[in-house]
Amino acid sequence: MFAIRRLTSVVQRAQPIRMKHELPPLPYPYEALEPIISRDIMMVHHCKHHQAYITNLNVAEEKLKKAVECNDISTIIALQPALKFNGGGHLNHSIFWKNLSPCKSDPSQDFCTAVQNCFGDINKLISDMSEATIAIQGSGWGWLGYDPKTSSLKIRTCANQDPLKPTTGLIPLLGIDVWEHAYYLQYKNVRADYVKAIFDIINWEDVSKRYREAKSCS
Repeated sequence: MFAIRRLTSVVQRAQPIRMKHELPPLPYPYEALEPIISRDIMMVHHCKHHQAYITNLNVAEEKLKKAVECNDISTIIALQPALKFNGGGHLNHSIFWKNLSPCKSDPSQDFCTAVQNCFGDINKLISDMSEATIAIQGSGWGWLGYDPKTSSLKIRTCANQDPLKPTTGLIPLLGIDVWEHAYYLQYKNVRADYVKAIFDIINWEDVSKRYREAKSCS
């Protein structure tokens, strides 16, 4: 009950400045990641799927606002799955687009040192992350995250659109989407080929930047 009252208080304070979420633009053209990810996949993934998460998140938040105003605790509780799923979908994809780049990039030295300490080298990181991501049953995400408690890098997987930090406590650095809409039009049911190929377009500069920010905030 205390948690519900606290949530109610937070929402009420946020109402005057809350703005609807909007679809963030891609940092590159839809065709820029070809041949790894086709233009058609990127358009559907970004304009349809990511937009749907945002639309549904905005709807859920409007319902939450009304429920809080009416002190409708049952509705507040019932809205939590929609908020988690659609909010997670928005958070995850907002990271995913920036984790990718048509331009070759190299990881920073401090990130490479962290990788060496935790995995041995970048190739072992890629191998371990690929194995974990390919093995996800159904839909989900493979993640490289920063653990602020141990100051180390860890690989984790999340089901569906569960966001990494609220789910595991890790700060997301690199995410790989293995929902079928992310690859099926091009790779059919061969998830392993998609996961292997996507490491050719990873934006290691973005990953390194997220590592520095995570480390500085922990």
